[in-house]
Amino acid sequence: MRSEELTTDDPHPDGGPDPDAVDTRLAARLAELRAEHGWTLGELAERSGVSRSTLSRAERGETSPTAALLNRLCHVYGRTMSRLLGEVEAASAPVPVLRAAEQRVWADRACGFVRRSVSPPHPALRGELVEGRLAPGADIAYDRPPVAGLEQHIWVLDGALAVTADTTGHRLDAGDCLRLRVWGPTRFRCLGDTEARYVLAVVLP
Repeated sequence: MRSEELTTDDPHPDGGPDPDAVDTRLAARLAELRAEHGWTLGELAERSGVSRSTLSRAERGETSPTAALLNRLCHVYGRTMSRLLGEVEAASAPVPVLRAAEQRVWADRACGFVRRSVSPPHPALRGELVEGRLAPGADIAYDRPPVAGLEQHIWVLDGALAVTADTTGHRLDAGDCLRLRVWGPTRFRCLGDTEARYVLAVVLP
């Protein structure tokens, strides 16, 4: 399969959090994960469909990875994106309460997607809550779930969101909620000229 370039060097959206510090720690964690599996860059490229040069730049922190790239790597490494982002923080032990100021925020610089991990991280629990924000015109496509059979509940708080799972599309307005099990490709698009803000509840199978 032909490897795909899934990176961008565009700045993060105006008003969004500066992701540079998170990206630096994330790059180091991605390099650690590949080393833990004993894979070369070429082997990881074959498994993920991402080119060796892109993987190398991501592991060295020379580029900010997109949500699509991280999704592919999460699939290869068998973890959700929340778990991957949680691993870049040096928390000594799981906590029952995570204050708003302490919640991890990560931005996809390609299209104005901001992702906040709301739930306190805990490797032994199956459920988690995420807040997503898509800028007007934002369009994110995932070619596979991070974990096959992942259960998702998508509750729109503001704006309008188009969600496509495999070939089935759904329009979600403020207050609407969609539940699905993810086995194949998904796509999230912000509709209209205002930001779409939603809660994503994720449950591991």
